[in-house]
Amino acid sequence: MQDVLEPADNISQPGLIQRFGTSISRLYQHYLDKWTPYTWSRWAFSVTLIAGFLLRIFLLQGWYIVCYALGIYHLNLFLAFLTPKIDPAYISDEDDGTSLPTKANEEFRPFMRRLPEFKFWYSMTKSTLIATSLTFFQVFNIPVFWPILVMYFITLFCITMKRQIKHMIRYKYLPFSFGKPRYTTNDANGTTKPVPQ
Repeated sequence: MQDVLEPADNISQPGLIQRFGTSISRLYQHYLDKWTPYTWSRWAFSVTLIAGFLLRIFLLQGWYIVCYALGIYHLNLFLAFLTPKIDPAYISDEDDGTSLPTKANEEFRPFMRRLPEFKFWYSMTKSTLIATSLTFFQVFNIPVFWPILVMYFITLFCITMKRQIKHMIRYKYLPFSFGKPRYTTNDANGTTKPVPQ
């Protein structure tokens, strides 16, 4: 009788389908990693995808529920992108060093997002591709009165963004790098040079 801890003689090797799936996954990840530093081209691609999706919705005059769900999901992603990783509203007095500075003499800590830029882009692109693929199936073309959905989305967007802006003002953080002061350092010669960001 074979012991449970002894290795079996017939160790199974991955099958052909599993090896093919692994190689496709690695190739996909390789190209995704190569595209990571090109922020502007990634976002141009995503905006083009969203514009194509909206054009398809406009021309087909249907799939408004899919469009509404995509808009709500994108709004949710955008809010996570604007929110700090650790919400200042829930920070107790025992600070672990990850909170935002609140006084001028505190040490600078960079803004850490709940949803990083790359994951924000990746989720938006993936959801837009999924929503576009759903428009090819008639089962998702649920008849609705679309102006109500548009008004509800605009109302939801305004209320949510108002609350987020109030939160940003109350806890004094700005989730973007433009508009922030740039500091300079003095090198050994006494000349001033900008700090790289």
